[in-house]
Amino acid sequence: MPVSVERTPFGNLDDGTPVDAFTLRSAGDLVAKVISYGATLAKLWVPDRNNSLGDIVLGFDDLKGYLGPHPHFGGIIGRFANRIAKGKFTLDGREYQLAINDPPNSLHGGIKGFDRAVWAATPSTIPSIAAVRFTCASPDGEEGFPGNLGVAVTYSLTDENELKIEYSAQTDKPTPINLTNHSYFNLRGNGDILGHVLQLDADSFTPVDAALIPTGEIRSVAGSPLDFREATPIGLRINELRGNPAGYDHNFVVKGLSGTLRRAALVYDPESGREMEVWTTEPGIQLYTGNYLDGALKGKHGVVYAKHSGFCLETQHFPDSVNRPEFPSVILRPGETYSQTTVYRFSAR
Repeated sequence: MPVSVERTPFGNLDDGTPVDAFTLRSAGDLVAKVISYGATLAKLWVPDRNNSLGDIVLGFDDLKGYLGPHPHFGGIIGRFANRIAKGKFTLDGREYQLAINDPPNSLHGGIKGFDRAVWAATPSTIPSIAAVRFTCASPDGEEGFPGNLGVAVTYSLTDENELKIEYSAQTDKPTPINLTNHSYFNLRGNGDILGHVLQLDADSFTPVDAALIPTGEIRSVAGSPLDFREATPIGLRINELRGNPAGYDHNFVVKGLSGTLRRAALVYDPESGREMEVWTTEPGIQLYTGNYLDGALKGKHGVVYAKHSGFCLETQHFPDSVNRPEFPSVILRPGETYSQTTVYRFSAR
């Protein structure tokens, strides 16, 4: 397959702002479509064991779906992925108040996070790699966060059947930052994901209170339904979890040195044979199993997204880290560069 990036119109916002789609084709077997609205991964075609391509991410066929209410399908989340307790934090002696969009907390950057922005885009092709680089500028005070923040996110496909996402950011004032991609995966392409087999390279997790805010404890996964150190079907112990609705929505502490690229997760779908490894430089990974999908949303080709139709593996810093000095720091200061990488590596067996 020749390496290419094809740019096509994907629609317009109500104010006329155009949104483009970028279809990336690598020298390998993957094809990805990313749109400039939210720098969103809209489609990802991956071969199964019979070498048949299938789209393995949840989303919509047109821009209208992404403009409506949905649980962040495929978007880049920022300035702060996951939750901040009561939407408050203190930085260098000053308290900041953010929007409360997940009562009583702030979630995924606030009312209009980065997944609701139109990003500037620059496509490129170099030997064996198709890529598109997205940039956006978040002004001082947006959603309550301090500092003018410049962000760049590059999606690239390699000839080794990898989708790589590279993030960078700079600021002119100290500010918290925690970026991730919020794709919902279904390696079978349809149905629920309870039969997917998951292995996490994590010995511990961060327990949360009733408002889903970490208590500060780092607890072993041993003897709990959160123990995925050995490959285990996602649905095997899911009903042992408390919650309404029940399901996984937990941050795990990735083994190894934060800042170095190492494997965090391996997922296998026995039906299709597709296998996905997740590699990251981040300290944590959030497993979410689409617990609040309830059939109200119709996605691609009119498919109804019911409970557990997809899973997320959000590479990230820990939730509420800005209020937890014992967690790895999320503060970016002037003169520094925020940088992280996540790689999704695909195969079939």
